[in-house]
Amino acid sequence: MADTTPMDGVPWFDVADPGFSITSAAVHEARERSWYARTGYGLAVLRHAEMEALLKHPLLRQGSVAWPAHNGVNEGPLADWWASWILNKEGEEHRRLRRLMNPAFSARLTTALLPRFRALAIELTDAFAGSGSCEFVSDFAEPYAARVIAILLGLPESEWPGIARESAVLGLALGVTVRQDLDRIERALAALHVYADEVIEDRRRRERDDFVSRMVRAGRDSDRLDGDELRDGLVLLMFGGFDTTRNQLGLALESFIRHPAQWRLLAERPELGARAVEEVMRVNPTIRWVTREALEDFTFQGLDIPAGTTVHLWNESAGTDPRVHGPYSFDITAEREPHFGFGGGVHHCLGHFVARGDMAEALPVLARRLRDPRVAEGAEWLPDSGNTGSVRLPLTFTPAS
Repeated sequence: MADTTPMDGVPWFDVADPGFSITSAAVHEARERSWYARTGYGLAVLRHAEMEALLKHPLLRQGSVAWPAHNGVNEGPLADWWASWILNKEGEEHRRLRRLMNPAFSARLTTALLPRFRALAIELTDAFAGSGSCEFVSDFAEPYAARVIAILLGLPESEWPGIARESAVLGLALGVTVRQDLDRIERALAALHVYADEVIEDRRRRERDDFVSRMVRAGRDSDRLDGDELRDGLVLLMFGGFDTTRNQLGLALESFIRHPAQWRLLAERPELGARAVEEVMRVNPTIRWVTREALEDFTFQGLDIPAGTTVHLWNESAGTDPRVHGPYSFDITAEREPHFGFGGGVHHCLGHFVARGDMAEALPVLARRLRDPRVAEGAEWLPDSGNTGSVRLPLTFTPAS
């Protein structure tokens, strides 16, 4: 896909076009001409060094708060819920919400849950591994991601289909088709609000040793969560924990199918699971861009950036930047500079320990059981910008003997 380059020589891309691909050869070629491009949403940062610097720049705030407005969604349930996100808060309000939610996502708690995640991956894979085919999203990625978040939050695992169904629709809010999907998105949001209210009321009547009970207790002490924060925060945790893991697992299979020797290596060396997650997220992240917004006018590398400018930092372009990583390769044994799939700075992803841990357990199980996987007819993908992933991913493979 070619870009349209104005007279100043800076690349320009129509990222609102659902046919645009943020991982295209045109983007990689533009990266060689310029560290940034212009888009209908604002600036796009294409290189690793500049992305690393701008993620922590003191004059940039979290920028995704403006995403609904960029797409003409200025009011209503989605706009209200979006504004409530911890991701979109700054300063002491952000620190307070992060303090209250951090305990559910600690490295210690995640490590204790890894055997349970591994057992879940084996259980799900057992159901189709002998058949030589599966629809990877519905047979594995969705139930795995939804049940992991249920385990983490203390929700009944049996209720995973509702969490998955509504969260998958809600995930459309992160893509460039948000406006046309708005009715569906807001129905899904309403359903998750009802479910969250029921869970919270249950914990108010009978507290348990789980994360939701801790959130409810926090609503009664000095470090306070009000009722809307409880509900909106729980919906965000269910949705965020599900959507990114479900999408990233499908992208991982896509990546390994393009690099079959690496899939065989992972089957032989399951201890490389953690490295495999990092390598997939470097070259094929579900979060295609991280967003920031200029708090005031400033100049960066000779470019004047006015206050209010949206700055999209393109993850895959930075993750495959040859200035840092050399010629393109996919190698789960390689030492790499950090990728930015979990963002950076004070808004670094709250659930990164969980996402890393659950995928590091799942991928070696799949590699051992599904030999030589191939994508079958009927695969369907979200647009390749914003957040992306597979809607349907039918696979064929040779069952392990």
